[in-house]
Amino acid sequence: MSKKKNIAIVVAIVIMTNIMTYIVGNVLPTPLNTKILISRSEFDELNTFYKKYSKVMVAEEAIKKNFLKEVDDETLIDGQLKGMFEALKDPYSLYMTKEEFKDFMEHTKGVYGGIGVIVTPGEDNLITVVSPIEDTPGEKAGIKTGDKIIKVNGEEFSADKMDAAVKIMKGEPGTEVSLTILRQDKEGKTNEIEMKIVREEIRIKSVKSTVLEDKIGYIKITSFDDLTYKDFKSELNSLEKQNIKGIVLDLRNNPGGLLDVCADIADEFLGEGTIVYTETRNGEREYLKSDKKKTDLPLVVLVNEGSASASEILAGAIKDTKRGELIGTKTFGKGIVQRIIKLPDGSGYKLTVSEYFTPNGTNIHGIGITPDVIIELPEDVEMIGVENLKQDVQLQKAIEMMKAKIAK
Repeated sequence: MSKKKNIAIVVAIVIMTNIMTYIVGNVLPTPLNTKILISRSEFDELNTFYKKYSKVMVAEEAIKKNFLKEVDDETLIDGQLKGMFEALKDPYSLYMTKEEFKDFMEHTKGVYGGIGVIVTPGEDNLITVVSPIEDTPGEKAGIKTGDKIIKVNGEEFSADKMDAAVKIMKGEPGTEVSLTILRQDKEGKTNEIEMKIVREEIRIKSVKSTVLEDKIGYIKITSFDDLTYKDFKSELNSLEKQNIKGIVLDLRNNPGGLLDVCADIADEFLGEGTIVYTETRNGEREYLKSDKKKTDLPLVVLVNEGSASASEILAGAIKDTKRGELIGTKTFGKGIVQRIIKLPDGSGYKLTVSEYFTPNGTNIHGIGITPDVIIELPEDVEMIGVENLKQDVQLQKAIEMMKAKIAK
């Protein structure tokens, strides 16, 4: 071999040796008797990890060794995750166990056993009724928006234990559950009310329609679940075949639901433009748009303090674009969006990821939407809608306004 070839081989060997030394010294841990050598960067990462989670590990070990009763790993992990979400101090963000996540997803499908009441954690740490679902045991028993559920079957519950309370309120149709409710009257006095309610299968038909006097179409949407848009489209087509001259859309006591379903329905009423846009903490925006195709029928929308979330998105888009007038009372005021994630083991979480803005750039969270025409419902009116038109002064006003629109 020539001298040049010998030099080239030596150089190649040196380069390969250096590469292997770097990999062993900086990437792969090196066994040394009973110890392992790792790189400085790996050591720093492990040290940071230890400092971050050492308290958790120490507490977990103490519980396993010293707690009066045995507790399994899954229970402890679920507890850690629940605590992590509770630390956000956001009543809409929460971790759910497998069973809780399954129950939660049932609501979006529209069928479950229970009393038919939508609740949320209140700022006073009490379980607060957003709205009773129409034609369910909860509504028939007289539960109202703003009621505070403080006991279920005699056991006290606060908002941080809401999931456990909801689990008890659900159950086999035909069985009974008792509730203790706090309700504030117009004078500000708080009264305690005891209720016994028989559970039913809550099979939510989220859209109902009928034709009122003077060919006015009436559509009531009680929630936005998987089947709502399909049902809405069917009811709208049926009304149009009856040659209606205008639409009264009733969103009262609608607690919201699926954003994409709400957007599909909004698209039926609005022309080309923005329905709503969301914005993350980093300023990233996502727009939901409507196309040119729409019904041109005159529109009036009924809202109240039980109209929340997705129903506020629909009402806000109609108001901002001047597509129709809003009648009733100020809406609930939920202007933030949650993402629902299912984890591999069947558990999951709901996390607030953005806030939403109406087409004019208004965020209504904690504020609500003020109707164009404000009308309070008398306190003694327990049922709203076409079944109680004689007492439903809000619906009466909507019909009056629609007649005026048609007459133009």
